[in-house]
Amino acid sequence: MVISQIQNIPAVVNILKILVTGVGAFILALLGAPVLTNFLYKKKIGIKIKNNSVDGDKLMYVNNLHRNKNGTPTMGGLLVWVTVLVLILLSHYIFPDIARLLYVNFIARLDFFSRSQTWLPLFALVSAGILGLFDDWMSVRGIGSNKGGGMRFAMRFGWLIAISILGGWWFYFKLNRHIVHIPAVGNFDVGMWSIPLFVLVILFTAVSSNETDGLDGLNGGILLIAFSSFAAISFFHNMIDLASFCAAIAGALMAFLWFNIYPARFFMGDTGAVALGTTLGVVALLTDSVLAMFFIVFIYLIESGSVVIQLLSKKLFKRKVFLAAPIHHHFEAKGWPETKVTMRAWILSLAMALVGVIVAIMGMGKIH
Repeated sequence: MVISQIQNIPAVVNILKILVTGVGAFILALLGAPVLTNFLYKKKIGIKIKNNSVDGDKLMYVNNLHRNKNGTPTMGGLLVWVTVLVLILLSHYIFPDIARLLYVNFIARLDFFSRSQTWLPLFALVSAGILGLFDDWMSVRGIGSNKGGGMRFAMRFGWLIAISILGGWWFYFKLNRHIVHIPAVGNFDVGMWSIPLFVLVILFTAVSSNETDGLDGLNGGILLIAFSSFAAISFFHNMIDLASFCAAIAGALMAFLWFNIYPARFFMGDTGAVALGTTLGVVALLTDSVLAMFFIVFIYLIESGSVVIQLLSKKLFKRKVFLAAPIHHHFEAKGWPETKVTMRAWILSLAMALVGVIVAIMGMGKIH
């Protein structure tokens, strides 16, 4: 009787929906991981440690530090976004039939496929995932004009911009989103400028995620913290479908990390890093929490900032600021064990994510 009463409380039902979705994604991804792993090893879809940086300079530290990782399977990010895609489609097309068959209404309530909340991030996740998949495949097979294979940066960046523009168009014209909220300041109607803002945010999160994905478990842990944070933020905005979507990604990332922590059984690859970075930016925009996002993924600012500083210093002053960039490789080069760099990044990310969630909730505005 008490359980029945509790299940009729809307807030409790919503929390259960989010938690059950996250656990369901974890279990589904955990079951799928051995299948993916065996496929990647069987087809020899492994990374090739590069000898040169993006600007053509010979890598003095990274290739030596990571030489033992040569041949480790990549494309592990497939485990995350395919799991979320399968789960969201099951929740919409299969769960209602199961609910009617078993006379359990709660199963039908697990549906989190909605036009206003999850269509856009799902589009970002799948489209960017496919883009990254092509890049990973080209790199592994040595296809493309890049040395060692893979898409040229300009081509990959161009496709990412195209995805961002299409997403920005939907954001403005279909969801009618053109109000930017700044915590403790107020709302600002930016009109069609919301489209270029959308593109800039996506480019930052996608590129930064890709740059951060350089150590076993590093980016996976940061993204797990980030999507868990946005699940909470979405819940407080009463965007329950979006919160469930974030929980699904977080659950799948937990399963991914089970195999990705040092020593990694497989790597995320661009199909994971670019897809999840892109999706994170979309979620931040949908919850009007871009400012909070910069706290939540503060590590991304440090990582991308180190790359920019390094490139500018080499270009202008012909000298390096860091032993290697992004900065996680600098600490490796200084003698820090890979696991120490990763764990300290996780701790910093968790602390800053708590600040970000506080900023997002305390300064929360009405979603327009």
